[in-house]
Amino acid sequence: MTTYVRILATVAIAALGAALCGCADDAGKAVTSGSSAARAAATSSPGTVEGPPTLAPGPDGLTPVFKRGNPAAGKTVALTFDADMTADQGTRAAQGERFDNPSLIALLRRLEVPSTVFMTGRWAEEYPTQAKAIGEDPLFEIANHSYSHYAFTADCYGLPRVGETKMNEDVQRAFTAFAEAGARNVVPYFRFPGGCYDDAALRALAPSKVTAVQWDVVSGDAFATDAEAVAQQVLEGVKPGSLVVMHCTRSAAPVTEDAVQQIVPELRKRGYRFVKVSELMSH
Repeated sequence: MTTYVRILATVAIAALGAALCGCADDAGKAVTSGSSAARAAATSSPGTVEGPPTLAPGPDGLTPVFKRGNPAAGKTVALTFDADMTADQGTRAAQGERFDNPSLIALLRRLEVPSTVFMTGRWAEEYPTQAKAIGEDPLFEIANHSYSHYAFTADCYGLPRVGETKMNEDVQRAFTAFAEAGARNVVPYFRFPGGCYDDAALRALAPSKVTAVQWDVVSGDAFATDAEAVAQQVLEGVKPGSLVVMHCTRSAAPVTEDAVQQIVPELRKRGYRFVKVSELMSH
């Protein structure tokens, strides 16, 4: 039995008695929200306990890769947010650097935007209250972004590299961190740090039985200072079934919240419906 399967069992037991709560603010307090059609739809979307959709393994059993939903399913779009933190950034966090962005998560709640958060295990360890709150809110689902945010290939934006024999272990360690934080809505999806992968990495992750999730729209929010430019890039790129990559780390993506405030109403005006990756993959 893999670590992920054990996590599913833990999540199922916890789900029987736990009440849903919202995302935490800086003080770790729960933020509540009223019921709505968007929240009801998010609740009924596939979740960990129900068995979220996954793709079949690729040739030779390679980990499958999902990049975009089916355009024939209509005007759906998935906003995804990477919660990045490397294994060695604890000192910077202790000195006050913020790798979280609770106000962005709170905005997504107010706007009632179902979203998938690709979280590193290190982030969950640094912000366990927030990880638990995100993982208990049916509006969100937590996917795996590795434990350490180290690269799974060489020459990936200067990131340190995980050895091929340690890749599966790194992914499992992240799932364990989510479970220890008490996160419930965890899905078997994985996003490669930097989006960098090759056949060797896909082969190494095969035992995890995850689906690798990439994107077809790059927001350009990482280290951006112009929210309007980020919003424009997303709005120009989105098509039916699009999967958008953004970030929810204040220090590395300081204008994402402002960009989302522009993106969401405009896409809704154009007739788009926001979904989590699990729903996008189900069509």
